[in-house]
Amino acid sequence: MKSAAAGLRALARSGAPALLWRSVLVAGLVCGIGLLPWLSRTDPALTVLRARSADRDPTPETLRAIRDQLGLDDGPPALLGRWLTGLLHGDAGTSWVSGSQVLPGVAQALGVSLLLMAGALVVAAGTAAAVCARTLRLGARGRLGARRPGGTATAVLAALPEFLVASVLVSVIGVQLGWLPALGWYGPQWMVLPSLALGLPAGAVLGRMLDDLLPSAFAEPWAMAAAARGVAQRSVARQAVRRCVPGLLPNLGLFVVGLTGGSVAVEQIFDIPGLGRLTLHAALAQDLPVLQTGTLALVLVAATAGVLARLAARLLIGPALRDGALQSLHRPRPPAPRALPLLYGGLLAAVIGFGLPRDPLALDALARLRAPSLAHPFGTDALGRDVLARISHGALTTLGLALAVSAAALVTGILLGLLPRLSGPLVDTFSALPPVLAGLLVTGIAGSGPWTPALAVAVVAWSPLAAHTSSLLRQERATVHLTATRALGAGRWYLLRHELLPAVVPPVARHALLRLPGIALSLAALGFLGLGAQPPSPEWGLLLAENQPYAERAPWAVLFPAAVLALLGALAVTAAGGLRRPRRRTRPTAPAVSAEDRGAPGPQRRPDRTDALLTPVSASPTEER
Repeated sequence: MKSAAAGLRALARSGAPALLWRSVLVAGLVCGIGLLPWLSRTDPALTVLRARSADRDPTPETLRAIRDQLGLDDGPPALLGRWLTGLLHGDAGTSWVSGSQVLPGVAQALGVSLLLMAGALVVAAGTAAAVCARTLRLGARGRLGARRPGGTATAVLAALPEFLVASVLVSVIGVQLGWLPALGWYGPQWMVLPSLALGLPAGAVLGRMLDDLLPSAFAEPWAMAAAARGVAQRSVARQAVRRCVPGLLPNLGLFVVGLTGGSVAVEQIFDIPGLGRLTLHAALAQDLPVLQTGTLALVLVAATAGVLARLAARLLIGPALRDGALQSLHRPRPPAPRALPLLYGGLLAAVIGFGLPRDPLALDALARLRAPSLAHPFGTDALGRDVLARISHGALTTLGLALAVSAAALVTGILLGLLPRLSGPLVDTFSALPPVLAGLLVTGIAGSGPWTPALAVAVVAWSPLAAHTSSLLRQERATVHLTATRALGAGRWYLLRHELLPAVVPPVARHALLRLPGIALSLAALGFLGLGAQPPSPEWGLLLAENQPYAERAPWAVLFPAAVLALLGALAVTAAGGLRRPRRRTRPTAPAVSAEDRGAPGPQRRPDRTDALLTPVSASPTEER
């Protein structure tokens, strides 16, 4: 109770500037949403008319009547002012399309999304536990060596698109086998399939991130002493998980937000009346009151998740953060095997290379939906086009955009993560923005084009990396090694360059690589929903969207693009294992620290070996050798 009260007091002391900054960001986001009908360069009255009645003739009289009814001639400031004034009195206005009250509909959709999110979190927790089971078992026995599982199955699971998993579950389990209901939202049975579709990929990513930290936790002195004294293995494993969880809590909060508002494609497939689907439909129909209220609800959920994550981290390791008594979880490790990344990279390059000489746009009406053969190794689609050719040519666009967005997100996430007071409210605000809604905003501002999906994903892709950087930085600053190095006279810039960044950048870079397939999937999801590339482009999202209706008749048209996405995920995960903190070079004598690095007068020695002197038992046996 005392630690909880202390955590709340610390949050209150540092919360006033952050609350002001977050309020400014939320106001800017809501105002941007309010300008969306005018940013889209279309007549809002025409869009509302099409949403209400697509068959009705858009005569000038009809459009003028809609403008008068909605007050569109008053301009965005007046509309936004009326909406905010009503919101203060518990009234979010009426829908421009249906004419019903907005607040009850948004509250109902939010309840559905939160219930779906809870089911997905249960599935994600089970998946993460399965991913880490081998590491937990070996670590609790004290038998965890330098080599670790390659994570191929995890990579394949994490790389599968949520909408593809949903489509397979609907067609196989819901329709063909009839084990569970597939469409609608009428009770607990209707939760199972969408929870699996959302929770399996999210759990694979979280499990891989936890599995990346567990070996260092089991190499700490307390774990080695517990194993030597015969403490119950379950108790050691539980404490190791507790030791690693605080570094993952910010990203867990972001997953909660993503499962709440970012599951638009899954809600579309399963016909679930959730908040993501409601917001998407409101954005497409330019139903401004519903869109603004739904976005505000997502922002509030994101802010609540962020505060709870930070409070939980303080409760778990608060005293150690205050006293500087932590051990670093990011010590140098032996290099990971390079065979698997070379194998997966070679396979991916071979698939792309074999398909590039083929024409991705050539139509053959006599070869529609043909099975794989020598002439068409991956079969053909509904228009007789070669699937291998379309996958290969689409890879040039999809992979190029995904790599560019990942690199930009990594740099931005690290830079902003070093400034947690600035980036914390930014993360809470931008993480609440689903990529689909970001795509609509970017389209409204910059117009549609091939770079629109990349810009939309880049707007939100940096936030998990910034949250991860801030969390790791907070823990690294509280390590015994850094406390001793600071006591020896090292200055702020020395600590940042030689201690903090070498410890933080490798795990965040591995995290960025783990998210590379997810970024490609976000680009694909925008294409799947019709907000990305347009036909006849061979972009992977559009490719999956075009072939998804023929999944039962011609499964190869969907399975081969999904297999290439899974191959990309396996390559990203195994390559991420090779990004490690570099080993220190041991020297017989250490030169003096410069005045700039030291920050204090007097001769000092360079604290390169302080970590080994102070905490020799925290290194693994392989590191000691």
